[in-house]
Amino acid sequence: MTTVSASPRPLQVAILVFDDVEALDLGGPYEVFTTACRMQQRLQPGTPTPFAVQCVARSLQPVQARAGLRVLPDADFTTAAAPDVLIVPGGVVDTAAACAETRTWVAQAAAGAQITASVCTGAFILAAAGVLTEGPATTHWEDIADLRAQFPALDVQENVRWVDRGALVTSAGISAGIDMSLHLVARLAGPALSKRTARQMDTPWNPEP
Repeated sequence: MTTVSASPRPLQVAILVFDDVEALDLGGPYEVFTTACRMQQRLQPGTPTPFAVQCVARSLQPVQARAGLRVLPDADFTTAAAPDVLIVPGGVVDTAAACAETRTWVAQAAAGAQITASVCTGAFILAAAGVLTEGPATTHWEDIADLRAQFPALDVQENVRWVDRGALVTSAGISAGIDMSLHLVARLAGPALSKRTARQMDTPWNPEP
């Protein structure tokens, strides 16, 4: 597992948003990375913020998440900052995975990112974009058979909450996406900040996958 050294500038975290995204797949990582920024100031007042988080969509039009929650993207594919960390959440992903613009942006963003990660069925988008092509991966338990069938070169693992391959991380369901995000904070900014973030969120964090 690769540990990324601290950066003097905030690491750019881009979270893909699309119609029918699972709200907590999006909101969980967003809350982890933004809470980590607040907690950094409590642990070390005056130090640089570790992350800058953007929700990125195909356009700046409101995105309607699964169950109807509306999300206003911070940037679109043409204006988003090049991410150091790319997070691809899950939900009902068929339309997003079939969208050529989305696949192209995900592939380009992942190529320049230090870490690309998926939550739940976000793994299907990474696979459709050619980012996740082989080797170990995971997704929501309900979708493991479909991921295996659609992308047989993948070694789709069951009964794990995330699979960390260094530059590529996949996670299972909603709570696993939160824990994976805390795991990424530990990798990128240190375990002390990750533990403080979990405490602030009042979430029990198990650092083992």
